[in-house]
Amino acid sequence: MKNQRFDERRTTAADAKKALLEKFRAKAAELDSTFEERTAAALKAKEEREARLAERQAAKEAREREEKERIERAAREAEEQRLAKENEERNKITDLLAAQKAARDARYAARKARGGKSR
Repeated sequence: MKNQRFDERRTTAADAKKALLEKFRAKAAELDSTFEERTAAALKAKEEREARLAERQAAKEAREREEKERIERAAREAEEQRLAKENEERNKITDLLAAQKAARDARYAARKARGGKSR
């Protein structure tokens, strides 16, 4: 009698394990099909994210390049203005010195024409 109950319990337990295993296998098969779909969707999302990131990076590099060119252009223009101003100052000084020399020469010539002082 004891053996019969034990055998029943063992059979019932084995049947329960089989049912649980079948339930798991059915769920696993369902999960496998959705797993592939989820994996494909995740991969597609990752590729789209990487594409957007690459696009943003390219736009950022283009903005940085334009900013660098703008700064270099402004620096060149500032240098050209500085050189032009220096040349203008140099020309003014040269003209002033030439005018002073002409005035000095005119005074010297006038002094010579008057007979000037003899030394």
